[in-house]
Amino acid sequence: MLNIFPKNSKTMSKKEEVLKVIPAQGILPLYFNKDTQVSIDLLKALYTAGIRAVEYTNRGEAAFANFKAMRKVCDAELKGMYLGIGTIKDAATAQSFIDEGADYIISPGLVEDVAEVSDKNGMLWVPGCMTPTEIIKAENMGATFVKLFPGNLLGPSFLSGIKELFPKLLFMPTGGVDLERENIAGWFKAGVCAVGMGSKLVTKDIMENKKYDELIVLTKQVMETIKSIKH
Repeated sequence: MLNIFPKNSKTMSKKEEVLKVIPAQGILPLYFNKDTQVSIDLLKALYTAGIRAVEYTNRGEAAFANFKAMRKVCDAELKGMYLGIGTIKDAATAQSFIDEGADYIISPGLVEDVAEVSDKNGMLWVPGCMTPTEIIKAENMGATFVKLFPGNLLGPSFLSGIKELFPKLLFMPTGGVDLERENIAGWFKAGVCAVGMGSKLVTKDIMENKKYDELIVLTKQVMETIKSIKH
């Protein structure tokens, strides 16, 4: 298991802690399931595999209630787990999840009022960007971590072409990142700090058939692959 806990967590802000944990584990699993218990069990499986930061995706009516239940489980049982919320497109939604204990906020695009709410709460905000113009705007708004979305359309060559323009930013692709070593290695060679991985990791089969042991094995394999690529 990777040692991904921040060494100075007592003195670092939560934002700083998350900015260390996600790059350290090299992957950010993301998923949504309408069933509360399945959402919790998937979270526990990822934790067992060594994951300490997860994005729960705000994509269904049950997302808010499920997130609240997951937050309680994290606080009671999953020490050191950072639970973020994704697909946040407006300030009111961002604030509601922050009030329920979200550790960071991820948006599919560049949403200024979400940035403002996150900043007001001292919260890490990760905007989704797909053009240099959007990335420049995100950086000028104070973003330090950018989601390249959709990753399957942009590809590693896009980041290779612009990375030198943004030496202070952390990048993570989401969308289309698969389990193959070649695909993952291409992204890290281009300069990402982590890869966002959704349905390729937390598959429909795993969720529907509750194959949590399979998820643990797959997650450990991906983390080991990333570790070997980085070294």
